[in-house]
Amino acid sequence: MTTQQEELLPATRRALLHRIAVAQAEGRTPSLVAAVVRDGHAVWHGARTSVEGHGPNENVQYRIGSITKTFTAVLVLRLRDEGVLDLGDPLEKHLPGTGAGEATIAELLAHSGGLAAESPGPWWERTPGSLRPELADVLGKQPLLHPAGRRHHYSNPGYTLLGALVEKLRGAPWEEVLRREVLEPLGLDRTSGRPLMPHAGGWAVHPWADVMLAEPAEDLGRMAPAGQLWSTTADLARFAIFLTKGDDRVLSAETVREMREPAAPSEAADVVDGAAYGLGLQIQRWDGRLLVGHSGSLPGFLANLTISVEDDVAAVVLTNCTSGPLPAGVGADLVRIVAEAEPRIPEPWRPLREVDTSVLELAGQWYWGTHAFALRLTTDGGVSLEPLSGYGRRSRFRTNGDGTWTGLEGYYAGESLRAVRRPDGSVSHLDLGSFVFTRQPYDEGAPVPGGVDPAGWRGIG
Repeated sequence: MTTQQEELLPATRRALLHRIAVAQAEGRTPSLVAAVVRDGHAVWHGARTSVEGHGPNENVQYRIGSITKTFTAVLVLRLRDEGVLDLGDPLEKHLPGTGAGEATIAELLAHSGGLAAESPGPWWERTPGSLRPELADVLGKQPLLHPAGRRHHYSNPGYTLLGALVEKLRGAPWEEVLRREVLEPLGLDRTSGRPLMPHAGGWAVHPWADVMLAEPAEDLGRMAPAGQLWSTTADLARFAIFLTKGDDRVLSAETVREMREPAAPSEAADVVDGAAYGLGLQIQRWDGRLLVGHSGSLPGFLANLTISVEDDVAAVVLTNCTSGPLPAGVGADLVRIVAEAEPRIPEPWRPLREVDTSVLELAGQWYWGTHAFALRLTTDGGVSLEPLSGYGRRSRFRTNGDGTWTGLEGYYAGESLRAVRRPDGSVSHLDLGSFVFTRQPYDEGAPVPGGVDPAGWRGIG
């Protein structure tokens, strides 16, 4: 990947370098590499290392742990988009006999299928996958710890099942399918199931002394879809661009947008922390900024991919230590540094090419009871409805091409909006999922539910 470092200001580049230098030094990690993406291409790469004379570049592989899950989720969503499966299907429909088949595919993607967090011992991350050759060895005698769909409970075995699902429906090994359907189309030729030279070695750093211990790099076998992959900052930068904009050779922009939406019930602590989980992606509110991506860890390695879609900035952070710096915090800071120092320049405002006059006449102020709302036309041919002041329900709506619109978000997601006209063609009111919106508060000329007091508006007398 050709990085275009000149596109960032010198002060920004220095701030990025300072942040990773502090992370490497204070986190006591043998090396740390990072990249920043903006406007659809990499604009910065940095590295810090304890080895004198040379440092890792954007093509050196590190193990990325659970970022692998996002790749597995992409494969599953490809199957959904092709019509091979539905996310609401129970796993049993396509992969029978696992003992966890009541969980739906969507629940497994969102870690809400009720499965255990880990496989039965010994610790799967530090032992050969050959110890768990079958799904039954990964799931154990009691795969389900919680009712399916009731709570978010992160599960490595859940993604093992999704990998097995991909293998069953594609008739080929998970890694082969991944290579053919995702890695090759996106040009991720330095992402692989086994390390390719050059690659970093994984280390454990003693918590009370500046000495290191080599960590084993085990083949995870059946559990590979949950955490097997090795990759580079260059490849993960490309992957971040894909997760932001989509690529019709792999997944559409609409489907990657779906991946970024919360899909699992949040626990109380998650609500407080501003954390959620989508379809193979973690979602986090961090210092007022909405971030999506995924973290990963395996003995000897920590990794993070962080994306701010609103800022169109992403960061990749890879290290080769078992514990030390917090890659998610470093990634969030790298995004913040660029977004604040060099804020995104908006596209020029341009008028609509054409407008339907029957829709234009709906623009402006409407009232739900006494609550004032504004309806606006949007550049994509839809409309938006939002309160004029204070808090209230708001949503964008896509046109259905027949004079109705469907809500895209919030309370009105999936709800139908239509303009109700009088016999003479004039607009009487808006109907939004049975709610009546009128041009005046409680307009007596509109069919307001419950009617309007004939005495009208009055003061205290």
